[in-house]
Amino acid sequence: MHQTVKERATRVRFRRAVALMVMTLLVPGSAQLLAGNKRVGRIALWTWMAVLSTGLLTLLLSAVWHGAAFYLVSNTILLLVLRLALMASAIGWVLLFMDAWRLGQPLELQQNHRLAIVGINGFLSLTTAAVLLFGAHLVGVQRDFMLTMFGNGEVTDAHAGRFNVLLLGGDAGAGRTGLRPDSMTIASIDAETGRTVLVSLPRNLSNFPFRQGSVMDRQFPDGWTCDTCYLNAVSTWATDRPELFKHPERAGVEATIQAIEGITDLRINYWAMVNLEGFRELVDAVGGVELNVRSRIPVGGLGSDVTGYIEPGVRTLDGHDTLWFARAREGSDDYSRMARQKCVMSAMLRQISPQTALTNFQAIASASSEMVSTNVPAREVDRFMALALEAKSQKISTVSLVPPTIITSNPDIALVRQMIADAITRAEGGTPESDRAQAAPAADSGDTSTAAPAPKPKKQKGPAPVTGGSVGSLSDGYAANQAEDLAASC
Repeated sequence: MHQTVKERATRVRFRRAVALMVMTLLVPGSAQLLAGNKRVGRIALWTWMAVLSTGLLTLLLSAVWHGAAFYLVSNTILLLVLRLALMASAIGWVLLFMDAWRLGQPLELQQNHRLAIVGINGFLSLTTAAVLLFGAHLVGVQRDFMLTMFGNGEVTDAHAGRFNVLLLGGDAGAGRTGLRPDSMTIASIDAETGRTVLVSLPRNLSNFPFRQGSVMDRQFPDGWTCDTCYLNAVSTWATDRPELFKHPERAGVEATIQAIEGITDLRINYWAMVNLEGFRELVDAVGGVELNVRSRIPVGGLGSDVTGYIEPGVRTLDGHDTLWFARAREGSDDYSRMARQKCVMSAMLRQISPQTALTNFQAIASASSEMVSTNVPAREVDRFMALALEAKSQKISTVSLVPPTIITSNPDIALVRQMIADAITRAEGGTPESDRAQAAPAADSGDTSTAAPAPKPKKQKGPAPVTGGSVGSLSDGYAANQAEDLAASC
């Protein structure tokens, strides 16, 4: 009988010791309130309640207003506070577990119970600390990403209700200073709705003016008119003369912006330079991108051997193949390539969900910091994240300054600007003057002069030819280059 009572007492002490640890796991400080230092318990409990309330309030606020979440993940001060708080929580929680183990009076337990308590305590302590420290690590990665990627540059206001962000794609290579912009696209984004119009400029555009009063305009008052002067050569010219520019370290970008503003009559708010090799890592980080490959795309070519083909069909391509889908020119032309690049942009926007970004966060942050350099200020990131989320559910329009509408060797600048203005007006739900002029009945007499309507690509008769990413041809235009719904053209 005496042995039975002793065994029962031992089991009760063991269960009590386990209960104190479980209480510490579920409600930090409760074990101390029950059996230990009540002041420590109250501090831990109130801290836990404050953290829990703040977390639930943040989740609720983020659910009804995404801007709150975007602000949190882009504010480097808040990220630092959160990281330190997670690290302090990990240390404090482990100390509470150790105190709960002490309160369980392990020396009065049987040896097997004592060993079990040590194992349970160690497992709970290490698991809890590991989760919190890993969270602190991810917060640190995000903060480092924000500090590395974005700066404290000047915040600019929307122009006519739109933000115009210049996206430059280029190659880093031996003998090059920085990146040579081989791909130039303006993302014109409605500041309220996120409705986006992509304006693409071919790298071989020539005979164009610079923005009036700019550095390049003073250097070339008659425009960029020499026989071999192409748009992508503006960067090279400026990089060799950095002393002319406000920011010598990015003279090539500044000069390119001055050229593009002169051509399009759009004022550029911000720019982002994309290293296409880094882009490959980003695609791999999100698990690939699904694309509609309409015809065989060669891998390689144009000075190197063709090593294979991306076969037709709806395929999920890895970073290597997505890069070749966007870049290949063997057997096609620059304008086909521009159409394919837009299809990649559209697919990435539609397919990278918040869940994908969260589960692949560390890889995405690492790839992005290698892929992009930009002058978007850190305090503007939350705004553009919100606009990107809005744009995700809307159509993307495109306008490209390419044949057959635009002759790249001698572009009609007035027509270029009208095409862009018309595309933006349509995207905003309006009717351009050129469309109204076409719809209006011809006047019998009087002055009927109106702006000439921007030509549209010819419609195909019979089966439409295809390029790798979009219906169309060089002579008739590629659908993805001139579209009111980019996704439907890819």
